[in-house]
Amino acid sequence: MQKNKRFSYFIIFTAVFLLIGCGEKIDPGNVKASKNEKVKATVISAKLIRQTFFYESVGTVSAKTVSTISSKLMGTVIEILVREGDPVKKGDRLANIDDRQVGAVLRQAKAALLEAQRAETAASAGAELAKATYTRYQNLMKDESTSPQEFDEVKSRYQQAQAGLDAAKQRVKQVEAGLSSAVVSAKDAVILAPYDGTIRAKMIDVGDLAAPGKPLFTLETKGNYIVDLVLPEQYIHTIGLNQEIIVTVSALSNKSLTGSVQEIFPAADEKSRSFLVKVRIPADKELRSGMFARAAIPIGKASLILIPLTAVIHSGQLTGIYIVDDTQTAKFRLIRTGRTFGDSIEVLSGLKQGDRYVTAPPPTLINGMTVEMDS
Repeated sequence: MQKNKRFSYFIIFTAVFLLIGCGEKIDPGNVKASKNEKVKATVISAKLIRQTFFYESVGTVSAKTVSTISSKLMGTVIEILVREGDPVKKGDRLANIDDRQVGAVLRQAKAALLEAQRAETAASAGAELAKATYTRYQNLMKDESTSPQEFDEVKSRYQQAQAGLDAAKQRVKQVEAGLSSAVVSAKDAVILAPYDGTIRAKMIDVGDLAAPGKPLFTLETKGNYIVDLVLPEQYIHTIGLNQEIIVTVSALSNKSLTGSVQEIFPAADEKSRSFLVKVRIPADKELRSGMFARAAIPIGKASLILIPLTAVIHSGQLTGIYIVDDTQTAKFRLIRTGRTFGDSIEVLSGLKQGDRYVTAPPPTLINGMTVEMDS
C-alpha cells in the first residue's frame, strides 16, 4: 500500500515538471520560427477594387423564328419527304396530300368555265343581232316607216339581249374565280417550305388525315438564335435594349457568347413576378434549340477588398493569410471571406486597405519568418 502511494506521487510530480517545461506559448497551428529563417515570396498591398455584381439568370436557347406549317385542305397524307433535323430551302417539298378530290374540283371548274364561255359567245352574237335590228328600226322610225309598237318590241329585245350578255360575262368571271381557287387548292396538296431552315418537329405520318389548321411540321430558321431569360422584377431596371450580355451555354463546355438584348416584355408574370427577356446570340454551328443557358446580368457595382485565392490559408476551421509587417516579418492573421470572383475572393474582415500580404505563401513559410521580397 505504502509502495503504491509513493508511485502515485512520482507520477504527479513528473506531470507538473513537464507542464512547467512547456510553458512557452506558441500560436495554434504554428511553429515558432527562428529569427534567422528567411523565405522568398511575393508581397503586395491590399486595396479596394471596383467590382461589378451580376445576377445569374437561366434560360433556354431557341431559334429566332419558329413556324408551324399546317395544311390548307383536307386529304390523306400520301408522302413525307423530310425528317426531324433535315435542312430545307425555301420552296422544297415537305409532304404530298392526296389530290384526287381537289383534282376533281379543278376539272369541274374547267368544264364550268368552258360552258360559261360558250354561253357568253352565244349571248354576244344575240346581242349584236339585236343591236343591228334596233339601229335599223331607229332609222325606220325617223322615216315613219314603222309603227311605234314594232319599234318598242325591237328595243325591248335589244335590251334583253344586252342584259343576257352582261349576265353571261358575270358568269364567266365567277367561274374563273372558282377555277383560280381550285388551282390554288391543287397546289396546296403539295406542302412547301416557306423559308430556309431546319425541320424541328414532324407531327404526321403517311396515312394520316390532313385538315385545315392541323399542324404538320415545325420549321425554324437556321443560325439565328435567341435566349429566353427570366429576370426578377427587382432587377428589371438594370437592363436595357441592345445591352450586351454574356451568355454561357452548358452543353458547349460552358462556352461564352456575347449577346444583345432584343426584347423586354413590358409586363411581369403574375405568379413568378418576373419578366421575360430575349437576348440574341451570335451564330454557332453547335447551337441547338432547347439548350440550357446562363446569362450574367450586371446589377450594380461596389468597392471591395479582393485578394487572390492563392493567398488564403485553410488550417482546420480557421481561414487566414500571412501579413508582412514593417520588419518584413510574416504573421498569420485570421480573416473572414465572402464571395468569389474568378481567381479572387472578397475579404469581409481581418484585412484593411494598405495591409501587405503574401500572395502565394510557400509551403515552408511559417509564423515569424522573415520574408524577402521576390522580384
